Amino acid sequence: MTASASLTWFTDARLGMFVHWGLYSLAARHEWVKNHERMTDAEYEPYFAHFDPDRYDPRAWARTAKAAGAGYVVLTAKHHDGFCLWNSALTDYTSMNTPFGRDAVAEFVEACRAEGLRVGLYYSLIDWHHRSFPVDGTHPQRDDEDFKTAAADRDIRDYQRYLHGQVRELLTGYGQIDYLFFDFSYTHRADYWGGKGAEDWDAENLLCMVRALQPQIIVNDRLGIPGDIVTPEQYQPLEPMTRDGEPVAWEACQTLNGSWGYDRDNLDSKSSESLIKLLIDGVSKDGNLLLNVGPDGRGRIDPVAQRTFDEIATWMDDHARSIHGAGPAPWKAPSDTRYTLRGDRLYVHLFSWPFKHLHLPGLAGKVAYAQLMTDASELIPLHIDPDRVAQNTLMGGLPEGTLTLQLPIQRPHSPVPVIELFLNPGS
Repeated sequence: MTASASLTWFTDARLGMFVHWGLYSLAARHEWVKNHERMTDAEYEPYFAHFDPDRYDPRAWARTAKAAGAGYVVLTAKHHDGFCLWNSALTDYTSMNTPFGRDAVAEFVEACRAEGLRVGLYYSLIDWHHRSFPVDGTHPQRDDEDFKTAAADRDIRDYQRYLHGQVRELLTGYGQIDYLFFDFSYTHRADYWGGKGAEDWDAENLLCMVRALQPQIIVNDRLGIPGDIVTPEQYQPLEPMTRDGEPVAWEACQTLNGSWGYDRDNLDSKSSESLIKLLIDGVSKDGNLLLNVGPDGRGRIDPVAQRTFDEIATWMDDHARSIHGAGPAPWKAPSDTRYTLRGDRLYVHLFSWPFKHLHLPGLAGKVAYAQLMTDASELIPLHIDPDRVAQNTLMGGLPEGTLTLQLPIQRPHSPVPVIELFLNPGS
């Protein structure tokens, strides 16, 4: 199955917000809490009985995403625990039957559209609650021999019908959905015995249905067959990603603290600077960043996550044009810098601040004007004779074709300062 969707809006956006939110937000100790603690359905039931997020305001989420420069938001409509955030006709295990009593997906979709954001939905292929999902190495009761014996005759084909039916609901009940994030296939994981993949999901037919219902939708690569993009998770690729030796659109999925769902006592948060650098590095390699938040049990983005996104927003306010619609450049960037290119402008992202001078190999004669993005202050190029040997107070020994810019001693007040180079025509 080849890609058929237009990726223009996706690659222009470069940044998306991922939202992991559900019953596990009440447990507040990781979205896999049911798995990690080997919970039975009965032990997990209190979260369903008490799910009443009185501060749920997806418009606030959308505004946070938009301010940070994100072009799309992806919500976990159903995670591995099987709980559905929409009014599904195929199960009672939905937000409609909790004290909350509302279709959270409908409100989320409306909020994203109101803020001009593209709409993404996450759907778990795994379902630990469904009566026909065969027990495997991911299941919370994988070590319960009596449970496994009772579940031995479960038929994945029954679950397939449910899976396909729910995807149909999501793609027919809410208008245009721009991005569908399936999660995940794991036949390659020895630690998840009984691993499931494309055959178990009837992936070819499922993807055909998705394409028929929403021809413009972008689908990820986790059905066990190729989709439109690839999705490295919790690591940063060393170079642009490929599939069968050909370049492919990609999106790095990253958490703020190692947990996707709300994790109250997890204080291992990444700095906004490190996340901005991940974003820049990804764009320089022709990739996107899908950055996660895990709202709490009342439906709010926690203060640390909110502050992090606000700090990203401050940086993006000055530097968005080095990210949106930008991609890799044909020149090799100097050490501790990253290039992004947008039209006739080359952006030099400085991961550390050089002393007085920045040397850019291969760019001599290619730049008409240079400025710092923080304040549009001009940076003066220096002419250095390529044949001159460095000695005493005279620079020299630079490779021919090097452009040298003179920098202020004081670093701009920015996590990652950026230089904007206006290229000469034909450069």
